[in-house]
Amino acid sequence: MDALIITVYFIAVFGVGFYHSRNKNTTTEYFLAGKHIGWFAVGATLFSTNIGSEHVIGLAGSGASSGLAVGTYEWSASFCLLLLGWIFIPQYLRSGIFTMPEFLEKRFSPGCRWYLTTVSLLAYVLTKISVALFAAGILAREIFGWDYMTTAVLLVIATGIYTISGGLSAVIYTDLLQAFIMIGGSAFLAWLGLSEAGGFSALREALPDDFFHIVKDINHPEYPWLGTTLGTMILGTWYWCTDQVIVQKTLSARSLPHARGGTIFASALKILPVFILVLPGLIARALWPAEATGDTAFPLLVERLLPPGLSGLMIAALLAALMSSLSSVLNSCSTLVTMDVYKKLRPEASEKRLVFVGRLVTGCVVLLSILWIPMIRYLSGEVYQYLQSVQAYIGAPITATFLLGILWRGGTSRAAISTLIVGGLAGAGRFSLDILSKAYGMDLGVLNGLVQIPFLNYSVGVFAGCLVLFWAVSKLDEKPVVARIAGLTVDWDRRRASAGKDGTDKLLGWLSAAVGLAVLMLWFHFR
Repeated sequence: MDALIITVYFIAVFGVGFYHSRNKNTTTEYFLAGKHIGWFAVGATLFSTNIGSEHVIGLAGSGASSGLAVGTYEWSASFCLLLLGWIFIPQYLRSGIFTMPEFLEKRFSPGCRWYLTTVSLLAYVLTKISVALFAAGILAREIFGWDYMTTAVLLVIATGIYTISGGLSAVIYTDLLQAFIMIGGSAFLAWLGLSEAGGFSALREALPDDFFHIVKDINHPEYPWLGTTLGTMILGTWYWCTDQVIVQKTLSARSLPHARGGTIFASALKILPVFILVLPGLIARALWPAEATGDTAFPLLVERLLPPGLSGLMIAALLAALMSSLSSVLNSCSTLVTMDVYKKLRPEASEKRLVFVGRLVTGCVVLLSILWIPMIRYLSGEVYQYLQSVQAYIGAPITATFLLGILWRGGTSRAAISTLIVGGLAGAGRFSLDILSKAYGMDLGVLNGLVQIPFLNYSVGVFAGCLVLFWAVSKLDEKPVVARIAGLTVDWDRRRASAGKDGTDKLLGWLSAAVGLAVLMLWFHFR
């Protein structure tokens, strides 16, 4: 029965993927799905892209180790998605871009474009692809006894087949299918585990009270309150509002209302992971306290609670999580290399040639990712924490540059590149110290104190420094030409004049307020 369910899953995914692979001969069709995606598909693909296997394994693992506090990343994401829909997306769609580095070039300079292209590609290899494959390998090892390198290679091949063939359309519509499988399977396992634990009240009695509070002391090594409020918002704004993998999905929307509606739908869906992914980790800790440590929590639930047949459904849900996020990253990598590197070097290249290059580039990125996988285990006992720490180091300067560039017309090109480089060095320096200290056990002397600062708090400090640097350099520099950046920054006068006049915007505004209020109430309840 397990084998049958998994087989049906693969048939369905490949069927959907290949169906939407037809007639992809232009860059708009291949990289932006022809710009005809509706709000429901946009929201589902945003959620599915984000919830990869590293989330499924890592969130449950962090829940088993530390409780619900890791859920602050998820609930902060709800607010970041609303920012994407109301502040960022109007500027992106108006500029007619394919990539985030392309937007930086239009707003600031070619140097900013090259910086972001390079950093994005490195980040995808070091975090998104490698960590997703490693998390899937943990599941395969715990349940089937497979070697995780073998699992990684097989899954890359399977995902790459339909991604290379169909581009973003295949990615989005397979994501839509996989979102339902993922949510349904995870919710069922959470319900089954909670019943086994005797209900929520019994679960609270079985675990330390601290597990059910998300607001920790400011010096907490992983979840300091400063980091889990401001830090997660900084990290989330980079990921949800400026990262190519996420934003590319909203660029495929058929109109601004559909793009905005998709972000609001995804914002509401981001409430769920705390209850269907983090909570199972607490359940595993309560049921098997000696064994459910870190990343083994979720595989334990699958292996011990689900009977044959149903375990196949859960494995299909985990494969859906992996393949949806992996396919999105592969497609975004090909978009970045094709549109920001190859097209810049060969501006005369035909549409057909650009699509061919986009398909060709995926294999190289996958090979680099597989080479990096063995290093990940040295950096963190919990996959999700490793992922967040790396992203926190590179995200702060990018968030500061995009935020001030879009909100403030006075931001200059020199300020942007200075902020990206200085902030990037601050993040790379901390990441290097982490490797030396944690992977190789080196004594860093006076720098040991720097490594001991929680990475979320560190990102807040870097972000604050980047804001000051950007502002100071802009003030000392010549003001940018207003005509050149028209449509790339928020027009506050126009916004105030049109506020409340559009019926669709008014409805979307009320829906956004409802989602935001729901998240705040949950945060207050578990404070």
